This record gives sequence, C-alpha cells and structure tokens, in this order.
Amino acid sequence: MLKCHRLDKTKNTASFFSIGLLAITSSLLVSTGAMAKGEVNIYSARKEALIAPVLEVFSKENDVAVNLITGSADALLSRLRAEGDASPADIFITVDAGRLYRAKKAGVLRSIQSDVLDKNIPSNLRDVDGYWFGLSQRARVIFYNPNKVSANEFSTYEDLAHPKWKGRLCIRSSSNVYNQSLVASMMAADGNEKTQQWIKGLVSNLARPPFGGDIDLLRAVAAGVCDVTLANTYYYGRLGQSDHAEDRKVYDTVKLFWPNQGQGDRGAHVNVSGAGVTAAATNLENATLLIEFLTNQASQQWYSHINNEYPVVKGIDAPEMLAPYGTFRADTISLSKLGENNRAAVELMDIGGWK
Repeated sequence: MLKCHRLDKTKNTASFFSIGLLAITSSLLVSTGAMAKGEVNIYSARKEALIAPVLEVFSKENDVAVNLITGSADALLSRLRAEGDASPADIFITVDAGRLYRAKKAGVLRSIQSDVLDKNIPSNLRDVDGYWFGLSQRARVIFYNPNKVSANEFSTYEDLAHPKWKGRLCIRSSSNVYNQSLVASMMAADGNEKTQQWIKGLVSNLARPPFGGDIDLLRAVAAGVCDVTLANTYYYGRLGQSDHAEDRKVYDTVKLFWPNQGQGDRGAHVNVSGAGVTAAATNLENATLLIEFLTNQASQQWYSHINNEYPVVKGIDAPEMLAPYGTFRADTISLSKLGENNRAAVELMDIGGWK
C-alpha cells in the first residue's frame, strides 16, 4: 500500500510550516499505514511520478505500507529540522550530493551500516560515514547545436572559458545547486584560483544573462539563441521520451558531448539522487530495507529506463535515450566534496559575476 501527499508548491519556505500544519500532515503520514504489518515514512524531493511506481513494488513485495510526502528539497529539509526528534519521517530522498551533505550536517540523518549498500554502491557515490547513499546518477555535460558548432571543437569544461565561445553560451543561474556542485567539483580538480578564472571566462562568453532551467536551456540551443549549454543528461533523455513533438524535435536537434575524456583527465562531472535514514526514524529496519531495495537490479533498471538516469549499480544498461552517445568516463571524486566545497563555490560564483 502506497499513500502519497504533496506539499503546497506555492508555499514551501520554512515559515510556511506552522506547528498546526506540521501536526496535520504528520498525522496523515503516520496514520495511512496503520493496517499493514509494517510501514515506512518518506519525505521525498523527487516528484511522485519519478519514485512512486518503484515504492509500490517494494510495498507489495514486503507487505510494508509506504507513506510518501513530496515537496521541494529545501522545504523538506527545513521541515525535518523543525520537527526534530518528533518527525515521523524515516527516510529523506533528495537530489544532488550537496543537499545530502547539507542534510547530514544539519543533523537530520543517522548513520546506518549495510553490507548490501556497501557492495552495490561505489564508495565515491555514498557518504563515507553511512549517512546517505546515491541511488541514481546524472551527468552535467555539454550540449550543443550541430548546425552552429562541430563536436571536434569541444574538449573540457575548462575550455568553455576560451574567448572562442564569446556570445555563444547559455547557462542557468548560480543559485542552481547543480551548477554549484559542478563548480565545487572543479575546485577539487583545479583549485580555487583556476576555478575563479574559469567562472570569469564563462560569464564573459554568455549570449544572455543566466535564465531558466535545464529544459529551457536545451530549447534555447535548439532554437539558436545560443550554441552551447550545460545541462543534466536526464533532462535531455526526458525530451526524447516526451509525448510532445516539439520536445522530441529539441532532442533530435541538440547533441551531447562528454567533456574531460582525454587520457589522464578526470572525466565528466556526475551527481546523484540519493537517500538517507532520518535521525528520528522509528522504522529503522524497513527504512534500511527500502534503500537496499532501491539498489537491486530491477529498481536500478527502472531508474535507468523510466527516469533516464544512469544506475549506480554496475551491469545495468544505460538509458535508451542516452545510449546513442555510448559510455563515458565519469569523475570519481567523492561526492561529499560537492557539499564540503559548496559555500566556497557560491562565493567564487558571486565574485566572478555569475548571477
């Protein structure tokens, strides 16, 4: 049995969560699974459609009632902090390793030990202390309009700061956590000074001020507003699977390039969606079992083919919409670095004029 509830999308700040509302929605979470042999309560920043089907399978196979509340990552983290030990949530699911790191530092997660998770998930895609675990991967890479630029003109992220790209780039705002994590990874690879110079060069090459989300950027490249952008791979795959002809046209027009693939280079930047058991969890066994379930072969296959995300478990096929671009070398930096470097990354972006 799966029960879902969505927070009000128009009021997702910490101030929105009054004690009264917390009590109402918390009682909803706790009560929905009362008739089952067991239950597990989830706060998820992933949209219901992107996770509910696999949770339904877990529920049926394990006779565990799964109670799901979805909302924005920041709102749910604020909620966990406000609820403290009284939180009904057993699991927090969110996107971006920087956010998972932030949840760990906020004290709302607990460490768990699982041989299954240690075996299934590469060490760089999970917290070294067992506070959070990556469940699926996405790469933030270069997308371009082949009518405007040739693939052989690309090489690395660093090269996008070269003057040859002046007036040809579109990019998302510096407030976007995916861009912050990319910069954090570059700090780990290149150091602060070189990363600062890269940011300045990138900003000087923009065709227009930062705008929109990843889908908007891909559409802008297809429309000729700019020649090049940076976006997450799953957004591109989603366009290819869309029911709308105009989205599929964007997918067909825009092409993907894997940066930093040269001999000895670090590889393309990857990030994760992931989960951790909450500090307040009362259904610890079911919470651990569910996170383990999300790393089994069937769940990982579902993530790949439905969500267009790369699996964290080896031996699973790449998403169909991304398969034409083959395999790639991924950066193996510990994703905890994305959280550790986040504040400094935001400061560098601000100094460099990345609005």
